[in-house]
Amino acid sequence: MPLKELKAPDKVTKKMTHDGAVTENLATGEVTNISSRDPEVDLSASSEEPASAAVDLAARAAEHHEAHTAKKQAKADDKAVKEGSATRRRPSSRLQFTDEERADPAMKKYIDRSDKAADRLDKAKAAIPTKKVIRAERTFDEAAGKGKTRLRFEEVEKKPNGKLHHNPLSRPVQDLKATAHSKIRQVEHENVGVEAGHKGELLAERGVSYTGSKVRAAIRHHKTKPWRDAAKAEQASIKANAEYLYQKALHDDPALAASNPVSRYMQKQRIKRNYAKEVRKTGQNTKKAATTAKNAAIRAKEAAKQAAAFVKSNWKVILIVVAIAAVVILLIGGISSCTMMLGSSAGTVFSSSYLSEDTDIYAAENAYLSMEAELQYKIDNYESLNPGYDEYRYDLDDIEHDPYVLISILSAMYEGTFTAEQITADLDMLFEKQYILTETVETETRYRTETRTGTRTVTDPETGETTTEEYEYEVQVPYTYYICNVKLENFDLSHVPVYIMGEETLSLYAAYMSTLGNREDLFPASSYVEKYTNPPQTYDIPASALEDETFAAFITEAEKYIGYPYVWGGSNPNTSFDCSGFVSWALTESGVCNTGRLGAQGLYNISTPVSSANARPGDLIFFTGTYDTPGVSHVGIYVGGGKMLHCGDPIQYADINTSYWQSHFYAFGRPPFD
Repeated sequence: MPLKELKAPDKVTKKMTHDGAVTENLATGEVTNISSRDPEVDLSASSEEPASAAVDLAARAAEHHEAHTAKKQAKADDKAVKEGSATRRRPSSRLQFTDEERADPAMKKYIDRSDKAADRLDKAKAAIPTKKVIRAERTFDEAAGKGKTRLRFEEVEKKPNGKLHHNPLSRPVQDLKATAHSKIRQVEHENVGVEAGHKGELLAERGVSYTGSKVRAAIRHHKTKPWRDAAKAEQASIKANAEYLYQKALHDDPALAASNPVSRYMQKQRIKRNYAKEVRKTGQNTKKAATTAKNAAIRAKEAAKQAAAFVKSNWKVILIVVAIAAVVILLIGGISSCTMMLGSSAGTVFSSSYLSEDTDIYAAENAYLSMEAELQYKIDNYESLNPGYDEYRYDLDDIEHDPYVLISILSAMYEGTFTAEQITADLDMLFEKQYILTETVETETRYRTETRTGTRTVTDPETGETTTEEYEYEVQVPYTYYICNVKLENFDLSHVPVYIMGEETLSLYAAYMSTLGNREDLFPASSYVEKYTNPPQTYDIPASALEDETFAAFITEAEKYIGYPYVWGGSNPNTSFDCSGFVSWALTESGVCNTGRLGAQGLYNISTPVSSANARPGDLIFFTGTYDTPGVSHVGIYVGGGKMLHCGDPIQYADINTSYWQSHFYAFGRPPFD
């Protein structure tokens, strides 16, 4: 009997691990988990992935930033080349001085500055690189009857190369490189040598890329330097010439030299702006430099007159503003605060002045007039342009607007300065809101008489024979009669601002209207010139009437706003007022009657009717038909003596016994005083 091979028993041990209790067969090495606890998941590999993705993202962000910076610099260099080329094409802006002007010691410093700036400009223009190219000219000899081609050399600018070009394959290559580096990052942590080598490679690539981009940018920037220097030299020349023209204006007119410093600052800025504009026009129209200087000098003189006129007509306002600034300066103290307050005061003074160029202002007005002329043509030729109706009936308002209203609206919308190119869409919008043209077709059944022919049988009474004969008769025939009703409503351009502006913009509009932009010379035929440049009517209220405390408080508040312009929809001092807004504000702010904001009809509705014989100061006076609206259309404050204080054009006292106000008078009313 063969002996059985005996198998040694397996030795098993138990131990605790991170995954719980396990048994291990020491002979076979088999490990068995005897714990109910789930084994831990190895997150080491996956934890590397977010870090790798973050590194990829950071690297791409850095590359994108570098590319964006390079592209931005390239655009700036291209812009500099365009500006420099334009400067080179423009004729010299050198001013020509007479011997007498050069001999004047007061002007010598400014003449020298102008000459030196012109020398630097000429030198900068000459430094722009050029090259000669061959041009072919085709000429025809009429005598010989033959054409000839002549070659000539022409000197042109040698544009700098190195302009930023984009390779269409650059983006796929960058993506491929980024993907490759990302894959390496996912496994590089497994081998320290691979990780170190990869990081070294990345640093080398980044260094080469960064250095290359900077070198290319520096080369391109250096190549565009002549054009950039030419543009800067032209600006310096313009500044020096404008300074001379300004000093000459002060030298020729001593009254200006003694004027308000704020006025001189405004004049100097306008001279500089006008001269720069003339220089650019010279380049477009190839005028002579002498003409440019002459035009700038003429505009400078006009600007000086306008500045002097402004200070003369608004000296009280300037003194008030300066006084307020001085008080605030004393309260606040400090040199920096003083400077800031003085600048703020100057800005307040000129915030009501038109700052746009005259050419742009007149272009806006002429464009609006052209639109109105087109509308008038359409109305005048409506029947030929819209045929097919039996009758045309017209209900037409006048086609008209005031130019100061238009320019004040545009100036407010653009916060002071606009150009003719900017406002095309705005003019269309304003025109559509001002003029509303509607066509309504009516039909009527009408009858017309028509003659027709018929036959009838006639019997001879003697012979009894019958015959047939024709005869005519009339009938009434119905037909459709078409009536075209054409209505044109002029909403009044001055009523539009409140519907398209917020309170801040509406305040700007009110400021421009109150001063007419300080440019009464722009449109002297406007009715606003006489209304707003002459002092408002005044009235001395009898002392006996002011013994009534309620009326005294009411009229004291109301008189604060004498001279404020009429602004449709305005209801507070910031926006100015319309008639009902003015009365509502004065009633509420005086504390005698809290009405809130009511219209003219609303104020009448809360008032108690009073006869003309019993009317007293403090009562309200109402009118109808002052413009096309149902019910009460205007309201004022009756002050006795046949006078009222109302928001007209502007807020002022008026005589209610004139034919106009008597024809529109409706009633007196006493508000419910608190």
